[in-house]
Amino acid sequence: MAENNYEKQIQELNEKLKELRDFSQQHDIDLTQEIQKLEDKVHALSKEMNENLTVWQQVQLARHQERPTTLDYISHIFNDFIELHGDRLFADDPAIVGGIGFLNDTPVTIIGHQKGKNTKENVYRRFGMPQPEGYRKALRLMQEANKFNRPIITFINTAGAFPGKEAEERGQSEAIARNLREMAGFKVPIISIVIGEGGSGGALALGVGNRIFLLENSFYSVISPEGAAALLWKDASKAQQAAETMKITADDLLELKIIDGIIPEPEGGAHKNIEQQAASIKQFIETTLSDFSSLTNEDIIEQRYQKFRHIGVFEK
Repeated sequence: MAENNYEKQIQELNEKLKELRDFSQQHDIDLTQEIQKLEDKVHALSKEMNENLTVWQQVQLARHQERPTTLDYISHIFNDFIELHGDRLFADDPAIVGGIGFLNDTPVTIIGHQKGKNTKENVYRRFGMPQPEGYRKALRLMQEANKFNRPIITFINTAGAFPGKEAEERGQSEAIARNLREMAGFKVPIISIVIGEGGSGGALALGVGNRIFLLENSFYSVISPEGAAALLWKDASKAQQAAETMKITADDLLELKIIDGIIPEPEGGAHKNIEQQAASIKQFIETTLSDFSSLTNEDIIEQRYQKFRHIGVFEK
């Protein structure tokens, strides 16, 4: 985040910390007190940064290049994961990953948008923007989970569905709409977690959940801030102003009753400590599945229906 002065200060202090530790080790000099003071300062600055983030800085954190992806969380949360490929109609879409794994001893189906960690990976995965075959792959896996009574966990992180001509020709809108319809009627609990960007129908196609959670610095919106700015002011450079107007942060969405809870992030963002972040997500998943363990299939469907019937806050 170029405009976040906190990150620059923290980076500089961390560099000084490394120099002190190296100097202490190389020359066998006890610098414990000096190192502790610097560590305390880094901690204080990180805490202050978390408490004073602007909406646009949260958007930038949600898009951070090092932010953990779906596959990162799968490897830290679930056991014996087997990735499944293809929609059995056209192709395999690398922008969506999914398969079967175990949450402790419980078999679950996990599906999520997948971004890359560098330019080559992002080009291959189209920056996490799926085509119709991606949504049809996700639906195939969810239908299988429904058949074998496995809970469904979805990780959402996309700017939106891929906007290319070929995606429209292959039925992008129909694929998203079919997912919305089918997910509404599944008899197994669905937990949807926004781990970064949650953009438009591309996100909603994995988001018809009994519970929807956002990581603390994620956002969920009908359109990207840049897209909203281009529509409202004919100027995409006003994205920061649009983001502040749209009420897209976790705190805003919880207040508006769009989501069911906020999963805290480590100081500085999820990318600073993936083990801690994954542990927090796992705890939310375990607690939620426990809440649904005593419900019948009909109760689960009804709860999801009522959730979306009453979602949001409005004034007449």
